[in-house]
Amino acid sequence: MDKYSVLMSLYIKEKPDYLKMSIDSMVKQTIIPDQIVIVKDGPLTNVLEEVLIAYQAKYPELFYIVTSEKNLGLGLALNLGLRYCRNELVARMDTDDISLSDRCERQLRAFDNDRDLAIVGTMVDEFYENPREIIATRIVPTTHDEIYEFAKRRSGFNHPTVMFKKSIVLRCGAYSNLRRNQDVDLFGRMLFSGFKAKNLDSSLLLFRSNKALSKRRRSWENTKSYISTIYKLWKMGYSSFGDYILVCIAQTIMFISPVVVQSWLYKNFLRK
Repeated sequence: MDKYSVLMSLYIKEKPDYLKMSIDSMVKQTIIPDQIVIVKDGPLTNVLEEVLIAYQAKYPELFYIVTSEKNLGLGLALNLGLRYCRNELVARMDTDDISLSDRCERQLRAFDNDRDLAIVGTMVDEFYENPREIIATRIVPTTHDEIYEFAKRRSGFNHPTVMFKKSIVLRCGAYSNLRRNQDVDLFGRMLFSGFKAKNLDSSLLLFRSNKALSKRRRSWENTKSYISTIYKLWKMGYSSFGDYILVCIAQTIMFISPVVVQSWLYKNFLRK
């Protein structure tokens, strides 16, 4: 099964150069996508519009642009784009990250080797400005059983890396109307519903990080959202009450910690 769609969501604050690097990394995959669906999540700048027009002109059969007049947020924007993905396998991609050239081929092979898989992710290498200067690696569990336990408290996948089966995502209700942690919620529901998962033991995506990301992680909005998401998984019967309490404590510590302490915790305990 070599045909797959790429699903991306673009909003006004994205930098055009980052968008170009992201798209280029997908059109240069060793197995080229059959389709790239990009959702315009609300109005864009003229420069971003010009980038999309240029790629559509260069690859008229490849790109499908979906327009939302208002900003929906990532989850609902991805749901909108998912309607237009014509293939069962869908590769997520963010508009500021960079996929390695063999990322999708290796994920396709994983699906070929195990037809029961519903979702396949990978590790990520994080960088600031220079993709050649890696600052950290986010390691996630690789086997289904390990992912199932891990995802009761923490994100079991690196969201921009996942390739999933469209039919199963839709069967599980797709993304919820959450401003943050949409992936934790969706993938938790998929796992609890009995669908099989895997992460490839390789970093196949370069994740763009920055100091502003640390500040967002420390925000009360992010803290409250994450706790609410795990609460939802607990009420559903997936996470335990102990998992929920542990997340409440850990997220509160992260929230009250200064940014420099938070960054140290991420680097030494949540990254490698």
